[in-house]
Amino acid sequence: MSVAAVASLRPIRGQCLRQARTGLLALTLTSRSATLSIRMTVPLQPIYQRYHSTVKEAEPGNEGDKQTGKKPEKQKLTFRQFWGRALAVSLRNLAFAVSPKGVRQGFRENPILISVILLALIFSAVYGTIQVRAFYKLFYNRQWSRYPEPIATTLRRAVYFTTVSPDPERALKYYKKAMAESKQIGLDPFTDEVVGIRIMVAYWLEKIGNFSQAIEVLEAVRRDCLEWVENMEKQAANGEINEQGRLKAAVPSDSTAPVYSALNDETKPHLKEQELETLWRRRERLLSKAVSISVKLGEIFADEHVLDPDNSHLHLVWSVETTLKEFRRRKEEGPKPGEQSWLTPAEVGSTMESLGRDYERKSQFHLAIPLFFQALHNCESPCHRAVIMNNLSACFAQHPIYSPTAGGNPETESLKDLFASSMPNTRQDCLEAASNWANNAYFHAKDVKGDDRTAECDEACATALCNWGDVAAMQGKADLARKKYEQCVELSNKLGFAQGAKTAQDGLKRLRAATSKS
Repeated sequence: MSVAAVASLRPIRGQCLRQARTGLLALTLTSRSATLSIRMTVPLQPIYQRYHSTVKEAEPGNEGDKQTGKKPEKQKLTFRQFWGRALAVSLRNLAFAVSPKGVRQGFRENPILISVILLALIFSAVYGTIQVRAFYKLFYNRQWSRYPEPIATTLRRAVYFTTVSPDPERALKYYKKAMAESKQIGLDPFTDEVVGIRIMVAYWLEKIGNFSQAIEVLEAVRRDCLEWVENMEKQAANGEINEQGRLKAAVPSDSTAPVYSALNDETKPHLKEQELETLWRRRERLLSKAVSISVKLGEIFADEHVLDPDNSHLHLVWSVETTLKEFRRRKEEGPKPGEQSWLTPAEVGSTMESLGRDYERKSQFHLAIPLFFQALHNCESPCHRAVIMNNLSACFAQHPIYSPTAGGNPETESLKDLFASSMPNTRQDCLEAASNWANNAYFHAKDVKGDDRTAECDEACATALCNWGDVAAMQGKADLARKKYEQCVELSNKLGFAQGAKTAQDGLKRLRAATSKS
């Protein structure tokens, strides 16, 4: 007969943070015929009550720890070591996370979270690329690289305090510093680059509301340009300019317009074409600059913060007369050496439109209408064409038709007598023309699609509806006028065009008042 015995002893669990003092002793006797199990609770001896040894085996070089029983102190990390290790661990984890193995493991464990993280990383990369590109496009484009490095750096700071972090005083300080540096280096004051700095100063002064100083700067630039043009024309009249468009008494290299001896080699290739300009080419460039500055001065003088209509009118008339005079000279005399095309159609149309608006403000609609026609003919922007059509509609609606037998005075003649037989000759014809132009402006602005469509198109639609309502009210078509006013209010509220909604609501009030009286 054989008997097998198995005995086990395990502590009985106690409460948290308390050692077990009793244990369960289990004894199992097994034979071929029977099995006997005996269990009993017994007190544990102290040797079985401790959880770990109080004496640590001594490590090599730490024999003293075995004798004293004390744990060796851990080496303290410095701040730099801590962040270095944290960065190393983070980079290792990041490298594993973006590796194919890490991505596959992450998708298996949590596909939603990994998808969100990947989308966030892609968005951050795209956004960062766009911001870096915008930064270089704003501060390191060809416009600034044309200048010598000291001036370019100063202008970048001025642009930063102009657009990124607006600070009028610091921006103006850097603009003036750039002008002083250009003079110190010896740049020609009549180049587009140096004149452009002065114009930027005027633009910033206007933006911050300092209209008087902005006018002073622009008038000084215009005066300098016209003085150079006048002196050059005197030299041409006295025969001092040769057939190549240079001074006869000067060395050809010295008679070229700009002097860029101080520019670096990287800047010179960009200015090669301008270095070779003739005196006639420089005259053309400065005269066109004076025309554009005159148009800008006319707009500033007409601003509600300045309100100097006389000076506004003088500058606008001068710009149109100079433009037409230069076209006439080229047609009669032909192009001079180095001259290029004189003003683009868009620039000519803008000049005509500015003077037309000035005549419209003076209620001289018979003079504004042909200028708006010329502006419409030269306009290249589809959205701005709708704006000019609205101006024509307003002029026709407000034009008073006088008797055509008043003695040849332009103030008292009809449009047909002044311009062409196709022009309206009666008040009713003018209102019909105004309605047609408002209709054309609305549908023309509405049909513009794609990249050509801008906010100007939306505002032109709302303005055309309001003009259409005004003309319908003048024609006695109350229902049509009410309908167009309501459409204008709805569209203006949708676009956030507060001025359009207010004008249309005022028209509804006038319409209700007229209906109640009748």
